[in-house]
Amino acid sequence: MDAVRVALLREVLAGTQWPAATRRFAGVLRASVVPRGGGLLLVGTEAYEPWHLAAHLVDEATWSGQPELAPTLVRHRVRTADPAHLAVGLGRLEAAGRGETLLVVAPESPDEGLLERLHDARRAGATVLSLDGGDPEVHGLAHEALTVPGPDRAEGASEIDLDTVQHLVSAAAGENSVPAPRGRSRLRDRLSRLADQLTSPPPARW
Repeated sequence: MDAVRVALLREVLAGTQWPAATRRFAGVLRASVVPRGGGLLLVGTEAYEPWHLAAHLVDEATWSGQPELAPTLVRHRVRTADPAHLAVGLGRLEAAGRGETLLVVAPESPDEGLLERLHDARRAGATVLSLDGGDPEVHGLAHEALTVPGPDRAEGASEIDLDTVQHLVSAAAGENSVPAPRGRSRLRDRLSRLADQLTSPPPARW
């Protein structure tokens, strides 16, 4: 999703919590993966693998000049034929500790094995963040969480789905948090960033 589409989506969602909530969560993510830190680990549930978010964060890391945003995708099932960047299994979480950030995307309740690994990583000093569908155990393990209730949760149904929230978070994570010089318009910022995206080839890893 390019910068112009993200801007249009934010305009559509103006008046809801999502533009501010996704920017706030992205700010926490960006602050937790400081340069020379332990890196960003991204993991989903057994039924949901956030490879699309991984690809977007790699793009944002490249375009924003913040390589620390590029995640290591941790997968529940790894095959011997998988390339190296797609061959990191759940055992990687067992080595997570201080200085590392673990971002879990859990639209539904994860299995006990993943919850135990998240708990151990947090206890070892890792920062745990979650984009979740409202599971209380995931929420309780996270230092910072952004919940997107699914359509089956009638009372807390969201205006948007978790996939859209991931687009907004990844885009906001790559945005420069330094205020623009006075006189420079937001439109020029958007167009400048879009031009950079169109002229820079995205990583062809995914």
